[in-house]
Amino acid sequence: MSSMTQLPREWLIEAVRRIEADFNRSSDTHLIHHEVAAFPGVHLYFKDESSHPTGSLKHRLARSLILYALCNEWVGPQTTLIESSSGSTAVSEAYFARLLGLRFIAVVPKSVAQAKIDAIRFQGGEVHGVDDPNAVYAEAQRLADETGGHYLDQFTYAERATDWRGNNNIAESLFSQMTAEPYPVPTWLVTGAGTGGTSATLGRYIRYRRLPTRLCVADPEGSVFHRHYHDRSVQLIDRCGSCIEGIGRPRVEPSFIPSLIDHMEVVTDAQSIAAVRLLSERLGRRVGGSTGTNLWACVRLMQEMAQKGETGSIVTILCDGGERYADTYYNDGWLSARAIDWRSPYADLKSLMG
Repeated sequence: MSSMTQLPREWLIEAVRRIEADFNRSSDTHLIHHEVAAFPGVHLYFKDESSHPTGSLKHRLARSLILYALCNEWVGPQTTLIESSSGSTAVSEAYFARLLGLRFIAVVPKSVAQAKIDAIRFQGGEVHGVDDPNAVYAEAQRLADETGGHYLDQFTYAERATDWRGNNNIAESLFSQMTAEPYPVPTWLVTGAGTGGTSATLGRYIRYRRLPTRLCVADPEGSVFHRHYHDRSVQLIDRCGSCIEGIGRPRVEPSFIPSLIDHMEVVTDAQSIAAVRLLSERLGRRVGGSTGTNLWACVRLMQEMAQKGETGSIVTILCDGGERYADTYYNDGWLSARAIDWRSPYADLKSLMG
């Protein structure tokens, strides 16, 4: 982080006001009840985070990270904001940076979907691509040092920038929306992990509210997180061999807290894409890759509950829309070039869900 003299209090007050005013102009995101005929005793819900102004779950994180930096007086009226990102967080941070009149630079792997790069630029951000995804952290810090800016560092601060006890975080929001449902206290919450911030918020909130709900993290097969969950000595792998953007990492990020997780479900890229395609058909609109990963884990949990004769509810996250992935997850040629055979798991999932 940058070192700086004490900020003008008037500027800081106005910066926080602008972000809070933007929040007040936005309604909460919807909770979608999705019926699965094969499991009538288990109700499935999607918390639709694609309806945020920047189109993804990361809108919440970006707002929290920038407020955290402002209130720590790490950011001033001339500060350049810099982030390492696989795309969605940077889109949202660019939105808030423009709201404050600040320069924003996103350090992203060159493999990130072009639509995300376009979205960062649309929001007024600059894009700095790197060949090696593992190099994003060091390059972001280098740019912060070079510009005298501030590295927002979502991978470190995600778990602490959000108020996990409430204040309209995603946990408080979804539990509030569940109160009139047949099973208002979910049996499971299901999420992915990129920084680990969302799983940390959900896990802490469950414990703070003394709820019996369990937390499942759906993790790409190529990610380090599920390996670390089962063996804490595993901290790093050569690369995250997954095409699902936004979740899964090659490095165990500081914000990933495995002790808050009750179960990890490992999902292949083919399974995630199959679930993406099927859910998009069932909802009548496209969803992003991480939502497919979540759905696959949800159906596995629904199977287990049904086999045990259990009833209840499962809530997961619709992380973003599929418009940003038209050239990737919805492009059969792109998938074929990467030898991702999604049709077989698609048929299996369609048969299973009924």
